[in-house]
Amino acid sequence: MNVLIIAAKEIHQAIRNRWVLAATLLLAGLALSLTFLGSAPTGNVGVRTLDVVVVSLSSLTIFLVPLIALLISHDAIVGEMERGTMLLLLSYPVARWQVLLGKFLGHLAVLAFATCLGYGAAVGALAATGSQIDGDSLLAFAAMVGSSVLLGAVFVAIGYLVSALVRDRGTAAGVCIGLWLLLVLIYDMALLGVLALDQGRSISAAALNAMLLSNPTDAYRLINLTGFANVSTFAGMAGLAQSTSLTIPVLLAALLCWTLLPLGLATLAFSRREL
Repeated sequence: MNVLIIAAKEIHQAIRNRWVLAATLLLAGLALSLTFLGSAPTGNVGVRTLDVVVVSLSSLTIFLVPLIALLISHDAIVGEMERGTMLLLLSYPVARWQVLLGKFLGHLAVLAFATCLGYGAAVGALAATGSQIDGDSLLAFAAMVGSSVLLGAVFVAIGYLVSALVRDRGTAAGVCIGLWLLLVLIYDMALLGVLALDQGRSISAAALNAMLLSNPTDAYRLINLTGFANVSTFAGMAGLAQSTSLTIPVLLAALLCWTLLPLGLATLAFSRREL
């Protein structure tokens, strides 16, 4: 019960601070823009419109959703400690793990609402314009939305871990931006460089799978760009889909582990931290 009360408080605060409105409008605006800009040539090349939307939004999500998640979570603990509201909250009969879990569920609910409503606007727009939407494309789109929420959960948990370890909000923001750059941009560039230098001589398929699972954004990318035949062909990743042995359940399990591990470490750090 305490967890749900704290989650409701976080949702109410996000609504009051207009985080929900801002995130939803941002994702909806970008989704609609990509939908109408990307659907123009599909009739000429025989590609289903919703497949184009899945590829476009998957690429967008890798950059945008982790950043939004880190922005709403980086000061969840250290920020309330600086303001003195955490001390007041813990004066009630509530455990620290309940505080952290409630905050996590509240922030995840905000992110899930914004993602589902924002990206759902793309399907609504396609339906309104009379575009044909088949079952396979709709399944790929639903998987993209669900995995986007799960990717957001990963970075909310990472933000909580940072917030539980650092001593001020400025440091938390700097560390989170650094982690975003590392996981979203630098890691893949370094991985591509290593693979190009190796040219398949010493890096085995198992080692490649391990390196891909070591980054949550790569697991997300594999789910959406190689998990469905029609999407992977259009995205130009059919070859990777055939070479990797990572299945969608394994990739989803990796994202779940990426969520639970930082969240567990954040709970441990928060429980040992002095107010």
